Amino acid sequence: MQVGVFDGLAVPAVSNADKLLSNISQLIEDARQAAIPIIFVQHNGEKGHPLEHGTEGWKLHPNLDVTDIDLVVKKSTPDSFYDTDLQEQLNSYKIRRVVIAGIQTEFCIDTTCRRAFSMGYEVTLVKDAHSTWDTNHLSASQIIDHHNSLLSEWFVSLKGVNEISFISEIGQ
Repeated sequence: MQVGVFDGLAVPAVSNADKLLSNISQLIEDARQAAIPIIFVQHNGEKGHPLEHGTEGWKLHPNLDVTDIDLVVKKSTPDSFYDTDLQEQLNSYKIRRVVIAGIQTEFCIDTTCRRAFSMGYEVTLVKDAHSTWDTNHLSASQIIDHHNSLLSEWFVSLKGVNEISFISEIGQ
């Protein structure tokens, strides 16, 4: 959810960008109201990449409500766990259930869902809060639908934004 995939300067804006931002903003607001920790995963692209580390495109999108208490994990591959401190962050909060949303469906979302499942996490993929781009062979909508179907067979519980219910476990 970084500026570089929305601004259209280096690449076309991600499919359904406005709806994606709205849905993820709703998830953030709901989680915050339930005192659920929020972790943003920020991709560190190489020089010349739309998400090149330290550039304007690399920054988290300004429409997201990022606060000082939120955690930010920086990654350089599609796997949010690989060579990052994500697992340590989750362990420090005793988190066993994760809700995943963001970009890019067929890379970061798919890989992170599968990896989280393999590591024993209960994974919810928000079916209307991840996106990608059209390719030469498939539309973004087809890619999203395919991954929602494929991942829900083994790896995730698939829910829409309005089906997500965050319940605070703080103090329990």
